[in-house]
Amino acid sequence: MIHETASFILEQLGTYRPQTLIILGSGLGGLGEEIKNPIYIDYKDIPHWPQSTVSGHKGRLIAGLLEDKEVLCMQGRFHLYEGHAPETIKMVMSVFKIIGIKNLVVTNAAGSLKQEMAPSSIMLITDHINFCGRNPLVGNNDENFGPRFPVMANAYTKEYQEKIRAIALQENISLHSGTYLMVLGPNFETAAEIRAFQILGADAVGMSTVPEVLCGVWCGMKILGLSVITNYGTGMIQEFHGHSETLQQANSAAGNLTKLVRRFIKEI
Repeated sequence: MIHETASFILEQLGTYRPQTLIILGSGLGGLGEEIKNPIYIDYKDIPHWPQSTVSGHKGRLIAGLLEDKEVLCMQGRFHLYEGHAPETIKMVMSVFKIIGIKNLVVTNAAGSLKQEMAPSSIMLITDHINFCGRNPLVGNNDENFGPRFPVMANAYTKEYQEKIRAIALQENISLHSGTYLMVLGPNFETAAEIRAFQILGADAVGMSTVPEVLCGVWCGMKILGLSVITNYGTGMIQEFHGHSETLQQANSAAGNLTKLVRRFIKEI
């Protein structure tokens, strides 16, 4: 099944053989529109491929040129709260390994757990806490893709962290850094949960990314993670927030995110 899906995508790519995959989070799909000479592959047309059902996720692959580099972009990801089994994400990332992906740029919309990290800011993910209770690597392991026990010491590639920090400095873009905590969702967190996550050492919270990173590490990919901060965690301020506010804040930060990612792609 995995090889059949990979063969289909490779056929659709024509002469493109991208080595970098960009996964775009809620409200961040605009970066995909900047890809030149694009080839669009709708998820619904890919055999054995899951479907994205969340507002702000278009549900297609885009292949093309970004800063004259061949890239592949997921304009719409798969969340466990949609009902996808964790192993679905393992299958998807295995397909990307077969077609030649070596670098993973993963973005998301996240809630801030620090007062100094306000909505519309960007956080470099330096580590994560898997609090969702699921792991896509559970089950039989295929050593052709990765080891039974992947080491997570350099999950978010240190070399890429240093590179994006230098780019942010040159572009005069404020870049926070910290630990991303994943919950299963789909509800926003309670105030008590936010306080607990702060005690655990998390700096931002969201409902994605960790399964993709676990599988990316397993597949031997180098990884850059960026969170767009869309709201403060529940109880940190008086206002309530929802998905529409998440999309609005993500859109307002998209310009800076696009600058960072474009420069990063150019330099790797």
